[in-house]
Amino acid sequence: MDERAQEDKAKAPLITVCVIAWNSGPTLRTCLEHLAAQSFTDFETLVIDNQSPDPGDAVIARTFPGMRLIENAENLGFSGAGNQAAREGRGRWLVFLNPDAFAAPDWLAELVVASQRHPTVRSFTSRQLMDEDPALLDGLGDVMSGYGIPYRGGYLSKCPDQIPEGEVFSPCGAAMMIDRALFLEQGGFDEFFFCYSEDVDLGYRLQLAGEPTILAPKAVIRHVGSASTGGRKSEFAVFHGTRNRFYGVYKDTPWPLLPIVVPLHLLAVAYISSRRENWPHAHIVWRAFKASLKGLPTILKSRREVQARRRVSAWAIARAMTWNPRDLTGRRPVIRRVRPNRPGEP
Repeated sequence: MDERAQEDKAKAPLITVCVIAWNSGPTLRTCLEHLAAQSFTDFETLVIDNQSPDPGDAVIARTFPGMRLIENAENLGFSGAGNQAAREGRGRWLVFLNPDAFAAPDWLAELVVASQRHPTVRSFTSRQLMDEDPALLDGLGDVMSGYGIPYRGGYLSKCPDQIPEGEVFSPCGAAMMIDRALFLEQGGFDEFFFCYSEDVDLGYRLQLAGEPTILAPKAVIRHVGSASTGGRKSEFAVFHGTRNRFYGVYKDTPWPLLPIVVPLHLLAVAYISSRRENWPHAHIVWRAFKASLKGLPTILKSRREVQARRRVSAWAIARAMTWNPRDLTGRRPVIRRVRPNRPGEP
């Protein structure tokens, strides 16, 4: 390693925080203000403006000294911009924070402390509270149900006084920390997803690789949720969320589980769409299903690559999921005790 490379490595921060903005407006300013107030300071902030139609996102980012701004000529989606951040970032850890997520002052510090408690774990997720009512949970990591439908654990339920630190199925991309080398080894986010469920797809691939994700409950953010895309029930959110859930089932489910999960998934989607409150979105769900079928050739190619790298049994994946329908309908958190016998664990 030459002298310049050694100097650059020595100056590299521990963490690269990436904020991907698209028409984020006032929430972006609040997000960056909370980042600037972090008690942990060994980090760089990378703001990626994904060709926002409102130039205000770039203007807002420029008002915060020291933050690196990248202005894309096209919208790469959360997936593409996230991969861009992994290439551009210098930190050992890569942290994703949504522009409508507001971090507590010790958020980064608590993620770092969690990583020190679990030195062999390379993926962490945060406690997310609803911004409009912090007494309610926005999520405690992502859960994968046996129906192939992921959900944020505890979404819209009362935040309990005591939350255990433990393993969850997947990190939530709104506020997650992952070893940047691991992220790159796993191929980053799947850019075919564009946005929505790309974090669950990554988390599923981490599970297949035997790489756990730990919930750090003391690392807290407040989250608005889908602020840039019109809300979680907008046509954009329903279409991409539904289509990408199909993609995830086709791509990531190990073969022994596939004949079980696919029928359950189709039945669950049909049932959810049949409920009166979801009737206005039924045509969007149908359109998303047809789009997922058109994307099958690409997804099946990815599936072959993903399953060829699988290091754990289908049974291990089944145990990491929840098969209790009440967990899904109630959006119950599923936090498992950290698995023992990890080298270096206390």
